[in-house]
Amino acid sequence: MSASELSLRHLAAVVAIEEEGSYRRAAERLGYSAAAITSQVATLEKALGARVFDRRGGPRAAVLTAAGREVLATAREMLAAADLLDVRVASVREGAWGRLAIGTFQSVSARLLPGILSEVRRERPEVEVSVLESDDNEVLTRALRSSRLDVSFLVGPVESDELVVHEIVRDPFVAMVPVDDPARDVLPISEVARRPVIGHDHCVCHDLAEQGFAAAGIRPSYAFRSNDNAAVQAMVRAGIGTAVMPALSVNMADPGVRVLQIEPALPFRSILLAHLAQGPPPTALDFVTRTRTAVAALGI
Repeated sequence: MSASELSLRHLAAVVAIEEEGSYRRAAERLGYSAAAITSQVATLEKALGARVFDRRGGPRAAVLTAAGREVLATAREMLAAADLLDVRVASVREGAWGRLAIGTFQSVSARLLPGILSEVRRERPEVEVSVLESDDNEVLTRALRSSRLDVSFLVGPVESDELVVHEIVRDPFVAMVPVDDPARDVLPISEVARRPVIGHDHCVCHDLAEQGFAAAGIRPSYAFRSNDNAAVQAMVRAGIGTAVMPALSVNMADPGVRVLQIEPALPFRSILLAHLAQGPPPTALDFVTRTRTAVAALGI
């Protein structure tokens, strides 16, 4: 037998005997019998090939030998490390420690993510956070499956046996017009066909809008396309056309535009959060909970 085959209980016995001054009091502290403590020390001494305690009897029944002092120092270090391991594992289990790699896309990055990340950094400072942004669902889902990401926002629908998917927001499509546009608060979908349209380039949002237009039997004429939401909004503000886009993609604080409902409504954009079905890290599950809470607080 060698030192590598010893367990923490052998080292805990040495520390308790030294601090309590006797085998009997050490046994009481650790919840063992005196015979068990004696056996643990004997096993340790046999493994090390050296006496650890000089048992003299009397009021000072157990005195460390020179070898014992070395064992005591190592024992305290290893027991402290074990205590730290308990703390760190508990932190990982609670989502307070570890990695959080998040996938996102433009409108979520602008409207939802900043507040959630601020809260995570404030309340979980030991979590290492990184963010990957892409407007391509396939890029984000591949990153999830390869474990490059722990959790990702996606645009639904998404079906995958490998992923658990949570619907976070049902984001309606709206019309955005210049502030001086004469239209009322509701814009008929037929009116969109008679206006120059500012829209997204090929992406999930563009495809959803096109499906809605097709279902309504209209073919819009595009004056400008961009996947940069700020560029789309600037074109509308300049009077170049009317944008049809998800509400979360709009900067509602812009005084140069108005946001109108579309009638009949286009199919909403489903914003999802997804993570691996097998073994998602606690940080990802904690992020899902925080996102749901943030969305509820925003009333969207």
